[in-house]
Amino acid sequence: MAIFKAIRIDKAEKGTTAALTQFDDADLMEGDVTVAVEWSTVNYKDGLAISGKAPVVRRFPMIAGIDFAGTVIQSTHPSWRAGDKVIGTGWGMGETHLGAYAERVRVKGDWLVALPAGMSGRDAMAIGTAGFTAMLAVLALEKHGLTPNDGAMIVTGAAGGVGSVAISLLARLGFHVIASTGRTSEAGYLRDLGAAEVIDRNEFSAAAKPLAKERWAGGVDSVGSTTLANLLSMTKYHGAIAACGLAGGMDLPSSVAPFILRGVCLLGIDSVMCPIARRKVAWERLAKDLDRAKLAEITHEISLDEVMETAPKILAGQIRGRLVVKIA
Repeated sequence: MAIFKAIRIDKAEKGTTAALTQFDDADLMEGDVTVAVEWSTVNYKDGLAISGKAPVVRRFPMIAGIDFAGTVIQSTHPSWRAGDKVIGTGWGMGETHLGAYAERVRVKGDWLVALPAGMSGRDAMAIGTAGFTAMLAVLALEKHGLTPNDGAMIVTGAAGGVGSVAISLLARLGFHVIASTGRTSEAGYLRDLGAAEVIDRNEFSAAAKPLAKERWAGGVDSVGSTTLANLLSMTKYHGAIAACGLAGGMDLPSSVAPFILRGVCLLGIDSVMCPIARRKVAWERLAKDLDRAKLAEITHEISLDEVMETAPKILAGQIRGRLVVKIA
């Protein structure tokens, strides 16, 4: 049996506690594949779990971290053998199943995706759940039938992980991208990613009208609440908004007007329980369509020791782009 480092979350008298500590792999949960974790990342949900700001963790003790890339060291699953390079995201890791902020993880082989050819584990975690979610949103907008000829795309939370990757993907596909952010000082960064316009998120802070002037064919929203309601009211006929986040709240103070008078669609994006076939398509597209040079420019590396001090910063919107965590 091996002892390894991990960020462990425990139930406390008031809330939870998080600490970098030693963990015995004899205490890992059931699974048919054991992976030596080499890279992880920090997502908004990870920040919530470590800080205890929301009831993300539903089992204690818990190892935090919802994403990993690493090498299989033991497997009884027919699809995987020792030495395989794999990616794991979602499926309740860091919530109900011991997660990725550890030097070792044990999971179901059916949860894993092969690391695409030409992509490093570091690259995969620079993408992480945030970039994977952005790709799922783009796939949903494409399935809806939207093309650059239909009009602009709006991306909210633009300087964050989902927003940054969504801008890069949509711009590379030829869309006119409008980036919405509360950090207008990041306009240069967002334009470098491919945004054609940068607007202040305060444009969406007032109560939404049932219908407003049509401004875009679709978009990717990671904010929710009043922001999403405004986006829907300003979406063109037969447009669509892919919703994948709730940084601004879980409510949706909207009306049915955009749906029944303009045929607008609200596309729900879930990355946690996403079927494996769709995951494979998304990662193949990410390997092909995402500008790896731009990804490198927006990525910053930290150690496992630095994750806990980073968690509050991502919740406060102080992290630009993507973070990778070097585990090994």
